Amino acid sequence: MVSTPIGIDALLERERTHLHRLTPQEAAAALVEQNALLVDIRYAALRDRDGLIPGALVVERNELEWRMDPQGSHRSPETTDHDRLVIVVCNEGYASSLAARSLQALGLHRATDLIGGFQAWKAEGLTVSK
Repeated sequence: MVSTPIGIDALLERERTHLHRLTPQEAAAALVEQNALLVDIRYAALRDRDGLIPGALVVERNELEWRMDPQGSHRSPETTDHDRLVIVVCNEGYASSLAARSLQALGLHRATDLIGGFQAWKAEGLTVSK
């Protein structure tokens, strides 16, 4: 069976219906109140240019599923619990939506992303380190 092409905008809209996306303020609160794990999937040039969110786990997008699978042999030490809230951050909040859905497929049922990505976090005046 061949599926009908939908385009990236329709794909994002469809996949985001499965996410409880967070604003920068909601994400900042979740880090403290829920022991959420913030995962920065931006590539090195963007991190070097714009800085980092303190405490974020940096996992480039091409390694994400291997590093975030709680059952995987290559997982990050922070990823041992399928119930932990994982907030994926990209530069502007597009790639992170698809990445969060991929993590949900691995069983990280609380995975979501940051609306507006790193740029929204920075624009809100939340802490960024160089």
